[in-house]
Amino acid sequence: MIQRFFVTGTDTGVGKTLVSSILTLALSGSYWKPIQSGIADEESEQEKVRALTGLEKEFIFPSTYSLKASLSPDQAAKREAISIDLKKIILPETSRALIVEGAGGVFVPLNATETILDLIKQLNFPVIIVSRGGLGTINHTLLTIEALRNRQLTIHGVIFSGELNPENQDAIEKFGKVRTLFHVPFFEKIEIKNWVKEQRETILEGLR
Repeated sequence: MIQRFFVTGTDTGVGKTLVSSILTLALSGSYWKPIQSGIADEESEQEKVRALTGLEKEFIFPSTYSLKASLSPDQAAKREAISIDLKKIILPETSRALIVEGAGGVFVPLNATETILDLIKQLNFPVIIVSRGGLGTINHTLLTIEALRNRQLTIHGVIFSGELNPENQDAIEKFGKVRTLFHVPFFEKIEIKNWVKEQRETILEGLR
């Protein structure tokens, strides 16, 4: 059975792309970010993932919507006189595991009526939540968990990124009734290939 996961985060900049790269490498899979914004100001997520993983282009699928402005997708799309239509977001064909990365958190608007939650619902993959380990993470993570459960979406687990307070992790597991899949530490220099190789069994065990 092909493993497919939707990677969301508690907010923007929490480490979704780094975690998605790690998951893609560990599973020898493919990567897809259906919607992204801010490509005029920085390299695309596809370019970041390719640089981190060394994967060939054929395993990194293009976004359905690549928006220039560093704004929420609905606002970035409006500046380009378009509206994001979820019907146009078609799952790419692949025989490999697939990691799908969202944009920002689950309530990020995509158009006048839909959010990332609607995209997750459409794809219907188990959700992995990327969360910070420090101050503020308990509230943000539990709210994300509640939002996903209110939509009857399957939560596979939480991955903590960066510095981790174990007491925060315990609180999230207890109150959110979720499990921690693994922890991605802070990297002085982001070189994940060797780390993934060393941690592969731990990562795969968390994904089972």
